[in-house]
Amino acid sequence: MAKVEVTTRGAVREVVLTRADKRNALDAEMLSRLEAAFTAAPPTAERVTVLRAEGPVFCAGLDLRERGGGQVGASPIEAMLHAIELYPLPVVAVVQGDAIAGGNELALHCDFVVASETARFGMSLAKIGLAPSWFLAKKLLEVAGPVGAREMLLLGDLLPARRMAELGLIYRAVAAADLEATARAVIQRLAANAPLSLRAMKAVLVRAMTFRDGIGHADVDALVAAASASADAREGVAAMLERRAPRFEGR
Repeated sequence: MAKVEVTTRGAVREVVLTRADKRNALDAEMLSRLEAAFTAAPPTAERVTVLRAEGPVFCAGLDLRERGGGQVGASPIEAMLHAIELYPLPVVAVVQGDAIAGGNELALHCDFVVASETARFGMSLAKIGLAPSWFLAKKLLEVAGPVGAREMLLLGDLLPARRMAELGLIYRAVAAADLEATARAVIQRLAANAPLSLRAMKAVLVRAMTFRDGIGHADVDALVAAASASADAREGVAAMLERRAPRFEGR
């Protein structure tokens, strides 16, 4: 079975992560399939795309077993997230469980996030010696502002969905039993709107949010790459996979 399933019913397309046994951790195949799903032009009948996941976890982020070190420049996850952000029609994430690191970014690059109150969101990279790229950190600044971005990045704590809604990072946080009904209501409202209006408004929003792309950040990329290639990063990833506390030495 494919790790990402795509189906269309009338005006609504669904993209589903189906790697529940691995907490929907994103491997190379999934990144490629997700990018392809959001790079292709939407069919005439489509009005909205829904992103959801099977199992108790929405997405645990990148598969650490495939992690490379010290990469500079656009990565496969950046290309995939950029495709979601630029998709010409609204994208709704239905988050039933934890969305961590790359999973958090996956949700926040959608236009609407409807989440169960049992879900948690966060960027725990500082706890394993890694750092987000300029592109990923920029998104947190856009949706969370400086205070919220500091809470997510520097502390590295997972924030409950209710807290995310209070900060304005996600659209709604509801009881688990109400998740599907709430998501369905949002999806139906979007699908009923004028498609040319949706496309025009999405284009305006995307253009307004990409002004930071022109800011020079080569020095930031170098710092991120150094952290990713460090001994601390190797120790942090190993500690997470071995389910123990990391021993960081600042090198």
